[in-house]
Amino acid sequence: MGIRRNSREAVLQYLFQDDFKGFEEGFDQDLAQRFIDFCSLYEVQKKARPYALELLEGIYDTRPDVDRAISRHASNWRLTRIDVADRNILRIAVYEMIRCKDVPPEVAINEAVEIAKRFCAGESPAFINGVLDAVKADLPKIL
Repeated sequence: MGIRRNSREAVLQYLFQDDFKGFEEGFDQDLAQRFIDFCSLYEVQKKARPYALELLEGIYDTRPDVDRAISRHASNWRLTRIDVADRNILRIAVYEMIRCKDVPPEVAINEAVEIAKRFCAGESPAFINGVLDAVKADLPKIL
């Protein structure tokens, strides 16, 4: 498994944890410090940390735009009704698709589906693939 995959998986786990805490509510440390603490607890590879932190900072900075893109393309699903792991995998991939010029949309989609196969159950990989394909088709309007 590559370094970026490890980074994405660490980000998924961090976002999953924060989703239950309520994201910004009550945090008295900055994101970078909280991520350092997270890495020490969950033994995130040192090489995976820089890209993971870059993703986290970007996702937090653009979360309303990312969530809006997911909501617009997840037909008949409110964002709050999407499974926590699925929702955060989508956040990572959508962020990479709209903001990371060095990550082709196809790579972001493939990585998201592979991570879903590892961390999710049932129809999650197919659901994530469908939502991300719809986002990809709409990228010219989003960008």
